[in-house]
Amino acid sequence: MSNDAPLGGGPADSVPTDRAPTDRAPTDRARAGRAHARRAPDTFVNGPSPIAVTVDVVLLTLRSGQLCVLVTQRDSPPFQDGWALPGGFVRVDEDLDASARRQLTEGTGVAASGHLEQLRTYGRPDRDPRARVVSVAYLALLPNLPPPPGTDRDGPTARWWPVEDLGSADGPVLAFDHPTIVADGVERARSKLEYTPLAAAFCEEPFTLAELRRVYEAAWGAPLDPPNFRRKVLSTPGFVVPVGARAAPRGGGRPAELYRRGSATALHPPLLRRSV
Repeated sequence: MSNDAPLGGGPADSVPTDRAPTDRAPTDRARAGRAHARRAPDTFVNGPSPIAVTVDVVLLTLRSGQLCVLVTQRDSPPFQDGWALPGGFVRVDEDLDASARRQLTEGTGVAASGHLEQLRTYGRPDRDPRARVVSVAYLALLPNLPPPPGTDRDGPTARWWPVEDLGSADGPVLAFDHPTIVADGVERARSKLEYTPLAAAFCEEPFTLAELRRVYEAAWGAPLDPPNFRRKVLSTPGFVVPVGARAAPRGGGRPAELYRRGSATALHPPLLRRSV
């Protein structure tokens, strides 16, 4: 049914026969309002402004006890030879999550089989000098990963950078608004460690409580009291589950018990940074 036709099916300005006529005729303003509502917006008539959509992935892992982010070297303008997050343009027939996983695999050789969540959308008009580009950013967390396989004859085209080195004189200069995206991703991860069991995503199963504690220490940048941490983790329902085995002996002392991630999706009570 056309939007111009009344519910009764008669002419557009007629009154249905089963309704009493109104006392007042429609005003010019009312007629103009109806006409405006029926008219397609100018953006539909003239065509919408072209906007490209990309995905960018903040991939975090632990390497040598440091929280690290994966960056790739750009091989074309803008910011040629600079460093950026793994990412690229979304295909017209592609889901956003699938695009994020594809960009990681194709650009760096890293299979994003671990935790992946949408971070936020970045759409500042001047964020890309080429065109109007909106980026949907993702946060990915994986256990300790080796150096990325993406290399060429001149050196690595993808590498891990310690988060603490970003912005320093020795750190990479990130393209676009990627410094903001990385900062948002790192803060999201640090915050979620407080109230979710996300820290286990950094650990290969099975893991010891000491390995889990080192995730928190690397992410929060501060040492934690081992007995207090152990007590809090084991008293949190569903956080970790013992697998009934112990780690291989290392030096003296009793081998540490091994655990896997439990069924909890939230930590009650939370592991607050200031209290562990």
